[in-house]
Amino acid sequence: MGVKAWLSKPLAAYVHKKHQSWIQNPVEAQRAVFEKIIKKAQQTAFGREHHFSEIKTHADFVKAVPVRDYEGLASYFNRVKEGEPDILWPGKPIYLAKTSGTTSGTKYIPITKDSIPNHINGAKDALLSYIHETGNSSFLDGKMIFLSGSPVLDEVGGIHTGRLSGIVNHHVPGYLRTNQLPSYETNCIEDWETKLDQIIEETIDQNMTLISGIPPWVQMYFDKLIRQTGKPVKDIFPNFSLFVYGGVNFEPYRKKLFESIGREIDSVETFPASEGFFAYQNEQHDKGLLLLLNAGIFFEFIPTDEYFNENPTRLTIGEVEPGVNYALVVSSNAGLWAYSIGDTVKFTSVKPYKLIVSGRIKHYISAFGEHVIGEEVEKAMQRTMQNYSLVELVEFTVAPYVSQDKGQSFHEWFVEFSIPPANMEAFEKELNAQLQKLNTYYDDLITGHILADLKIRSLPQGTFRHYMKSQGKLGGQNKVPRLSNDRKLADGLIESSGALTTKTNE
Repeated sequence: MGVKAWLSKPLAAYVHKKHQSWIQNPVEAQRAVFEKIIKKAQQTAFGREHHFSEIKTHADFVKAVPVRDYEGLASYFNRVKEGEPDILWPGKPIYLAKTSGTTSGTKYIPITKDSIPNHINGAKDALLSYIHETGNSSFLDGKMIFLSGSPVLDEVGGIHTGRLSGIVNHHVPGYLRTNQLPSYETNCIEDWETKLDQIIEETIDQNMTLISGIPPWVQMYFDKLIRQTGKPVKDIFPNFSLFVYGGVNFEPYRKKLFESIGREIDSVETFPASEGFFAYQNEQHDKGLLLLLNAGIFFEFIPTDEYFNENPTRLTIGEVEPGVNYALVVSSNAGLWAYSIGDTVKFTSVKPYKLIVSGRIKHYISAFGEHVIGEEVEKAMQRTMQNYSLVELVEFTVAPYVSQDKGQSFHEWFVEFSIPPANMEAFEKELNAQLQKLNTYYDDLITGHILADLKIRSLPQGTFRHYMKSQGKLGGQNKVPRLSNDRKLADGLIESSGALTTKTNE
């Protein structure tokens, strides 16, 4: 055992013990965060305009500060972006995290001196928690790769600006930098395919022990490694023992990814976002993610069926219940106030508070009143594939097909298989039945012949990759939306599919 692996164990035990105080006193921990951030922001432009000096309770906060998304707070974000100090948080942010919004174009999320430790410590503590639970720290002695965006930063309003993963790259602890791959120069390559080729060149003969990234892009890395060597990943990297991921539900990718590795290995799920590092998986046997309640973020939860109401219920941590879908709202020491991040969550436990990410508040299909959410389509696909063990999936998304003829409208599933089902009609039938079990509204529409059964459009291999590249979103932290309530993404995939088919026939 190397020095890093050896030293990590007492540190992991110390951090675990330290966390118990807020884990066992969650309501008090959140109250302390709330009082601290409200007090510190009193003299900001936002704090003065919303009478922070008069806010004593959560009820006061609800009256003074409405829930808003990026567009709702855009006037404040624009002032921050222009370099004006003391707008949302004292002083200026040290970074702006640049991220692509689904409705608001490019977003610039402030990261302050007070909030940057949340991003860094969240990732660090996820690994230390894993070490404390399993005793496995040997991965710290090998090479680790974090498939991420470029660390090159621009300046906007005198503030360093870039992708969150690139910003965090500048804060990797010194003791881990010697283990980190790829090289800084390779990480700076903007074109994902060029970057991936260089990453493979730098890692293929290394002792890779930890690999981290969004599952579809990690799968692309594995596919290229396997094509180049003719070996499964376990034979290329025999000491690879930990996979760390976040950003999407892992289940649709799990089967193919572990088959590419050649064996199952431990994995740790995280819940990072430009707005904060919210949660991480702290137990291998439990898929729930431990919500970080003392990290400078005050959480509110809106039942999703109330989200679009004029005055929705806003619950604090002590009021939530397991099994209910909530829209996640945050206020933080980054200067975000009653900010709707767009994600929906569902608590799996309240002792301690653990959750899963169940979808996106704006990513759903309700063209016919069914309100199907991401969690439901992913579960339907997962359960169907369990009955078709030979089928392998690359990626999928779902969109409505609206016909003018009654009973002819349906949900169209755009699916890229690496190994398609031998009987597509039977696969479709099973998938439709699983979705009916998961969503009663969808079931009513099917049984009432308002909707026809779903249809799968099987896409040529490489279609999703081609589409994401055409949108400038290939690789890094970019994700394919699981659901759309319109045909924009569907039409883009059809166009990409056609382009690939034409290219193949030439």
